[in-house]
Amino acid sequence: MERAEKELERRSNFLNGLIQKKKTIQLKEEHHLLNVKVKASDMNMALQDHAFKFAREHIDSMSKAKVDTKSLALVLKKEFDSAYGPAWHCIVGSSFGSYVTHSVGGFLYFSIDKVYVLFKTAVQPLDH
Repeated sequence: MERAEKELERRSNFLNGLIQKKKTIQLKEEHHLLNVKVKASDMNMALQDHAFKFAREHIDSMSKAKVDTKSLALVLKKEFDSAYGPAWHCIVGSSFGSYVTHSVGGFLYFSIDKVYVLFKTAVQPLDH
């Protein structure tokens, strides 16, 4: 009986791995359509996806002539503070230098027409 249970668990793990790979591929395809390029990250894909879609939506709502980077940084910070707890920091621009400390799982550096950085001192999602 133990042998059958182990085989069932192995197959289940294999199928879960395939499902996760497919989800990751689908998210990467969506991100390509959003014109997202990830430079560096240790953030989970669900949070990354939230950041990309929210940023794209806000950028698309702005004037086509110029993206208001200050406004974008503010709305991204507020969105992540309300969704995942306080202490998110957001830097937005096309040319800047930074050196930041973050906790594991809270760093994302990506571009959508401009460059955005999200990082956090402690990752603790709020209970909804």
